[in-house]
Amino acid sequence: MALSSITVCPYDVVLLDLGLPKVDGLDVLKRIRAEKNNVPILILTARDAVEERIGGLDAGADDYILKPFAMGELLARIRVASRRRSGLSSPLLSGGGITLNPATHEASYGNATYRLTAKEFALLQAFLLSPGVILSRTELEDKLYGWNEEIKSNAVEFLIHSLRKKLGADIIKNVRGAGWMVSKK
Repeated sequence: MALSSITVCPYDVVLLDLGLPKVDGLDVLKRIRAEKNNVPILILTARDAVEERIGGLDAGADDYILKPFAMGELLARIRVASRRRSGLSSPLLSGGGITLNPATHEASYGNATYRLTAKEFALLQAFLLSPGVILSRTELEDKLYGWNEEIKSNAVEFLIHSLRKKLGADIIKNVRGAGWMVSKK
């Protein structure tokens, strides 16, 4: 199931437990990398032997996190993996005059700072990970919603309206018939 969904949907980050039923997580990792998929993979496991950690990293994992772990640390490591994949070193994302802090879910524009809801944050993050790139409704829905979440027909438009209301009407540009974008500068 995990392998087929990774080949069908592009993911920003994969959290992989080595203790999967029916198949070893390390085998899953090796098969993902054999497919030349460069998605960041963070191993979450109770296997704490140094040899196991080295084996996981050498097999292609981007990070190896031992259970139990602090949720804040896991989230920080996910942000790091996402930044690396996007070729960014700064923890802040920016574009179109907006600065987004993934650690605090705050956006700054002009001289003001705004606290964002989880969905507003996810939408703005999607735009700022690729400033200047047009994102379609389908691409945005994939980044905003999980498999079991029901998507209302105007959910993306509602969130865009909400962000425009907070940050300014010209922040997110509509590209007729294609989608939306935030400019690079």
